[in-house]
Amino acid sequence: MTGNKSRHKRQAPPRLNQRAAGILLHPTSLPGPHGSGDFGPQAYRFADFLHAAGQRWWQVLPLGPVGSGNSPYSTSSSFAGGPHLISLQLLAGQGLLSAADLRPAPGLETARVNYPATLAYRQQRLRRAFEAFQRRRGARDAWRRFCEEQRSWLDEYTLFAALKRVHGQRPWTEWEPQLARRRAAALRHARQALRAEIEYESFVQFAFDRQWMDLKRYCNQRGIGLIGDLPIFTDHDSCDVWANQSLYRLDARGRPTAVSGVPPDYFSATGQLWGHPLYRWERHARTGYAWWISRFRAMLRRFDAIRIDHFLGFHRLWSVPAGASTAARGRWTGSPGDELFAALSRALGPLPVIAEDLGLLTRAAAELRTRLGFPGMRVLQFAFQAGIRYDQPHRYPRHCVAYTGTHDNNTTRGWFRALPRNGPRGPDGLSERQRVLRYLASDGRRIERDFVRAVYASVANLAIIPMQDLLGLDASARMNFPATSQGNWEWRMLPGACSDALARRLRELAETYERTSGLVPDHAIARV
Repeated sequence: MTGNKSRHKRQAPPRLNQRAAGILLHPTSLPGPHGSGDFGPQAYRFADFLHAAGQRWWQVLPLGPVGSGNSPYSTSSSFAGGPHLISLQLLAGQGLLSAADLRPAPGLETARVNYPATLAYRQQRLRRAFEAFQRRRGARDAWRRFCEEQRSWLDEYTLFAALKRVHGQRPWTEWEPQLARRRAAALRHARQALRAEIEYESFVQFAFDRQWMDLKRYCNQRGIGLIGDLPIFTDHDSCDVWANQSLYRLDARGRPTAVSGVPPDYFSATGQLWGHPLYRWERHARTGYAWWISRFRAMLRRFDAIRIDHFLGFHRLWSVPAGASTAARGRWTGSPGDELFAALSRALGPLPVIAEDLGLLTRAAAELRTRLGFPGMRVLQFAFQAGIRYDQPHRYPRHCVAYTGTHDNNTTRGWFRALPRNGPRGPDGLSERQRVLRYLASDGRRIERDFVRAVYASVANLAIIPMQDLLGLDASARMNFPATSQGNWEWRMLPGACSDALARRLRELAETYERTSGLVPDHAIARV
């Protein structure tokens, strides 16, 4: 499963302490004929675009099976890959699907991801590919090696996925009590009865892994690193929780007693109620944090760096009583940040981590991040509220990652258009809109380009720009509206958007601000 061949000179992937630039684009947002972007030819074309544009990093969202609200942050497994990301075109190239199998079906859109239609369409083709794969005895050796190498998580996940299917996708707490509580005899019987489904699920994970690792290799050979996203929490209706119930705060029936969220903030007046079950940290500690070590090891195999979503939760977590309608009524509880990351470092060595430290950054959380040596994040859209200068580029440290916005923000163009022309004025006598224009010396007509230039010009080692901002798109291209469950994660880039002209413009910016050749030594920027 390989992509487009290229004559690019082989380069080493970058490191987080090098001065560089990259793009945030989830693979589902790539163009393609089968309802969702995937790891097929368009992903390789995007990698070529990154190289031509002088970009050193490609940042993605979590790649697991999508959960409630189609969110990549609400997935049935922290280890498994999403079947909607497997390229049918690459499977056809292996002879596992026919040309007829690749014909698009009604409901597969080009501008948005229709998740129900896309998942149904792809599952049908994946089953056909599995049937063809079973007839190829020689090809099964690599599959068996994969199953053996990934046994630590794959055996549990494939059984969980097969059980979900035979139970009509109902939550595991609604299964027969013997299965829900993982009685040994019930699990043995299920593995025997569902052997064919389990083998199918293992093939899906094999196909995902092989395609992703081929794409990663292609990117790395062109000097492009891949940044993955590790959510701090896991979904309750997941294999993670079902297979490790003692590690979560659950009652006798497996239901959460306390759930995750954040208090009222920039995004929501009532906070964000995420609803994930909270960890029993004391039990993780007794195992030497074995589950976390396995999770990070799997991520480091797939990615060159890891963005930890809600890193602040490793200092303290917002605990909301189960059943609450909002996150407003909760309390802070402690987390074992230093102890956990010490265990991870002992097992895995230095960790290439970006700490997503947005929100209420306390002194203690900032000190934890600093002790661990992780770069934090700065977001330019947050820089212009009255009296708050933390996210303004002249205050960035070198050891950080700078963004125009994240997947949770509006696009920069959409955000700026939403700012009232006569908004409330701060102590400086300016509205937020006026503050933006003055700081950037901008007329506002191409505000997203002014944002990109400001981030690139900053001293931040790494500048990451969402693809929507590079294309100058409005609010209709927004990826996610926090605290909402409908209409998110659907945006797709149109064919031809990654033009040669855009690549030239980005490369010029990257070269101008020394983001193409790696680390800029101190003596090269010191005044003489």
